[in-house]
Amino acid sequence: MVSGKAFRTSRIVDRGRMLCVPMDHSITNGPIKGLEEPELTIKSVAEGGATAFLAHKGVLKALKEAPSIVMILQLSASTAFGPAPNRKVLVSSVAEGVRLGADAVSVHINIGAREEPEMLVQLGAVADECDALQVPLIAMMYPRGEGIKDPNDPDTIAHVTRIGAEAGADIVKTVYTGSTETFRQVVRKCPAPVVLAGGSKVDSDRALLEMADSVMRAGAMGVTFGRNVFGHDNPVGIVRALRGVVVEGLSVDSAMEALDHAD
Repeated sequence: MVSGKAFRTSRIVDRGRMLCVPMDHSITNGPIKGLEEPELTIKSVAEGGATAFLAHKGVLKALKEAPSIVMILQLSASTAFGPAPNRKVLVSSVAEGVRLGADAVSVHINIGAREEPEMLVQLGAVADECDALQVPLIAMMYPRGEGIKDPNDPDTIAHVTRIGAEAGADIVKTVYTGSTETFRQVVRKCPAPVVLAGGSKVDSDRALLEMADSVMRAGAMGVTFGRNVFGHDNPVGIVRALRGVVVEGLSVDSAMEALDHAD
């Protein structure tokens, strides 16, 4: 018998690979470019072939029609105005995700921040609730805060990623280590599937596709790219190109050629 988690996980991937577009940035940074009208952006990334999008409950509640791709509910947040931006607090629940029709939920944990202990408590509690309701949990595990000497250190990233899996996450999202070989070690040492966070805006479309290609060759389950997609001048085209690399296994050159010829 297929478990509820397995069934829901199968919906957020295609051919076992995940191409998710996070759109949870506006609580932190306001309605930035591409997120002024979230429903239009959701339709664009769906047209491009994303397997899922991620947003806060207010965006899901405001949708005028059911999206054609899977919804993931972001449970935690902080704002740029607050006294501790690295301190993520829960603003929703797994049960709310179920009520809204989300197929998975996500929490953001900053390892190395002063508030790390309370965030770990949140992670453990959400993992237990996800197990009870059979909802997949994605843990965004970032080396970020006063206790981190080098956030780009592969050993640190491997440790941070492992924490998410050990605490009960079904999928762990983390940052790039800088190379295929070092990211392969992160994937190898993590009991849960690993997906890549997009991070800040990259210099070029090719650089974004090359990063996606690198982690897929390292054994990642997929990528979750936000501002590099919704802030793009052609979000449909860049999602199609990413889908080519992540889901369909195209080369970067082939994906770039398709993007260059996109409308």
